[in-house]
Amino acid sequence: MIPPAFDYASPTTVNEALALLGQNPDAKILAGGHSLLPMMKFRLASPALLVDINKVDGLAYIKEEGGWLKIGAMTRESEVDRSALVKQKYPLLADTARVIADPIVRNWATVGGNLAHADPANDHPATMLAYGARLVAAGPGGTREIAIGDFFVGPFTTPLEHNEILTEIRIPAHKAGDGGAYLKIERKVGDYATAAVAVQINVDSKGRCMSAGIGLTNVGLTPIRTAKAAGLLVGSSLDDATVKAAANAAAEAAEPSADNRGSEDYKRSLVRTLTTRALKTAVERAKAG
Repeated sequence: MIPPAFDYASPTTVNEALALLGQNPDAKILAGGHSLLPMMKFRLASPALLVDINKVDGLAYIKEEGGWLKIGAMTRESEVDRSALVKQKYPLLADTARVIADPIVRNWATVGGNLAHADPANDHPATMLAYGARLVAAGPGGTREIAIGDFFVGPFTTPLEHNEILTEIRIPAHKAGDGGAYLKIERKVGDYATAAVAVQINVDSKGRCMSAGIGLTNVGLTPIRTAKAAGLLVGSSLDDATVKAAANAAAEAAEPSADNRGSEDYKRSLVRTLTTRALKTAVERAKAG
């Protein structure tokens, strides 16, 4: 199908973009476009104005600063995938970037767009839930931070106002004892996950778990952070029994729907298996430094 007619604007500053959004209640932001443009072609979205923010300066970067890994919202997935800093210190994020769609898509898709679309099948949401990330949004009154746990309020729904733009993602900076992993089962390369699990842990010098986060992809109407499963890990030595209990709790937290990718029971089984494997990999990485 062909989308209905729309106007187009290409601002060069955040303030310009915010002004355009404020003046046009039916406007939509265009970043990478891999989610919005297909919806427009199928007429599931009919914005009167596209505000293309690809020429806005200062929204693409990866850097450590002030106790955070900061990622500009317009940073391409391919830049995350190639980042030496990410590969060296943030294995969970590196794992995630590697399996998002395919190389062609990653060359244009953006981290901010992946999150702002709030698709429970996207990969970054579960990863950011596991990290306990914070998001920065710019609006007419300035900027505000949003905890990742408050960001996915419903299917394809976030607390971002119409006249706000997601500008930055903040992940707690790497510290000694950190380890993480993202494991995904898909029918073919580039497909959405049948199920996927993100794990981030921190262990002390004795191998005891000091903190943990677990996020689930595409097994619910929103990305899922399973606090119960993570809570079972904290304070433990991450022995096989504890890992098994956490994996069972993660499977219980899943709320999958049966579809062409599999039954509800199959997807819960995948969550259990992927959680077990991701935890074991995260522990190995944490102990290896």
